[in-house]
Amino acid sequence: SLLCLLYFLLGPICSIMVNQFGCRPVMLIGGLLASAGMILASFTTNIIELYLTAGVLTGLGMALNFQPSLIMLGTYFDKRRPLANGLAAAGSPVFLSSLSPLGQVLLEKFGWRGGFLIMGGLLLNCCTCGAVMRPLDMGMKKKMGKAQDKYEAKEMLPIGGKSEEGISTTDVTKKGKKAKKKPKKGKKLLDFSIFSNRGFIIYTISKFILVLGLFVPPILLVNYAKDTGVPDTEAAFLLSIIGFIDIFARPACGMVAGLKWVRPHVAYLFSFSMLFNGLTDICSARASNYTGLVIFCVFFGISYGMVGALQFEVLMAIVGSQKFSSAIGLVLLIEAFAVLIGPPSAGRLVDALKNYEVIFYLAGSEVVLSALFLGVASYCCLNRGKKEPLPENNPSAGGGSDTEEAESDVQEAEEHSNDNHQPAHSTDNAMVVANEEANHVAEEQRGEGGDCRAGDGEVLARDGCNTDQTVERDSF
Repeated sequence: SLLCLLYFLLGPICSIMVNQFGCRPVMLIGGLLASAGMILASFTTNIIELYLTAGVLTGLGMALNFQPSLIMLGTYFDKRRPLANGLAAAGSPVFLSSLSPLGQVLLEKFGWRGGFLIMGGLLLNCCTCGAVMRPLDMGMKKKMGKAQDKYEAKEMLPIGGKSEEGISTTDVTKKGKKAKKKPKKGKKLLDFSIFSNRGFIIYTISKFILVLGLFVPPILLVNYAKDTGVPDTEAAFLLSIIGFIDIFARPACGMVAGLKWVRPHVAYLFSFSMLFNGLTDICSARASNYTGLVIFCVFFGISYGMVGALQFEVLMAIVGSQKFSSAIGLVLLIEAFAVLIGPPSAGRLVDALKNYEVIFYLAGSEVVLSALFLGVASYCCLNRGKKEPLPENNPSAGGGSDTEEAESDVQEAEEHSNDNHQPAHSTDNAMVVANEEANHVAEEQRGEGGDCRAGDGEVLARDGCNTDQTVERDSF
């Protein structure tokens, strides 16, 4: 409980550290702290020392590892970011389904002290992962930031009425960058301006309601199965089923979310995944045998994987890559209170009512409520109030890539160069007119069925006798 509490509660502090020092140093420190907590836990002599080592110290290290890994995805990826999020999120169910049997093996072979020591060594691999997260060069980082913001403004769901403002701001900045450069502002350690984004407010409220009921079924599932007469080994296997299905559900959902016709509406796909998860909880509340519980685990694993793959992709789409580090810290802080309220309250209700059916109905209803709130609020409060997009000077579609930015800059440079060499340009135009007249005379002499002759001169086109191509070549 302490580890999970710090995992969520230290979100803003981790955001401040990432904004101040970068992702790689924070992740290296987090890996060292998480490993040190497990290693020191192997030398403890009482439960209080375990609270401080395996709970507080390891929880602090895991919190410092979690956010940089997500922020780096937003830095490295743009168009394929949903798939990258899905693949990265798949690592969680892989180890969720494998660490429980591994823990039993370590306990039997080496005892609990040896198990903590080996787990500390495994957590040192977080430092290896952090070391390979090399930061982008400053020039490339600026280009990537501009490309991502422009792409998200055009392609993402126009949440909070900010997409049109983002497009117009990008165009105005691009026009006026030669005339006047704005003074650089100091880097904010934690950007609270995201609370002015209505989309972020809607997302935060729906995520708070979601967390109240999302983690309740997996926590109580094993005890629920035991109460229905399922043996202990088979009851524990239910969690492995959820983890195994979750491994494939997250990347698959990331691929679907990355489709061109799905990605602009990824918030609605996230709402559907929450609705699917909540209805699964409600429909499985009356499962009274092992077969029914296995069916529940299959559908819960699919819906739970969809939620896990989309939750941070939707947040990136709402606030953009530049403000994501601050947004995720504040969201995790708000979710910490929901984590403290949801599962413990469900446990108290089970103790009081001696009935798991009511708990599954309650948890499913909370998840369904969060889905309906996100979908309805996004449609009514955001899409209904958006303005018509401003006309763009650059009509090319699918913008946002670095290649298109470079091409536009080259085009501007060519136009500027042409403006400074008007006499030469007018001379070229005169040559083009003369070439057109010569080609016209030559075509009349050949007739309609005539063939091209080698002696027609350089004025004629050499490939297919296309005079238009010749004119373009000569003028260029």
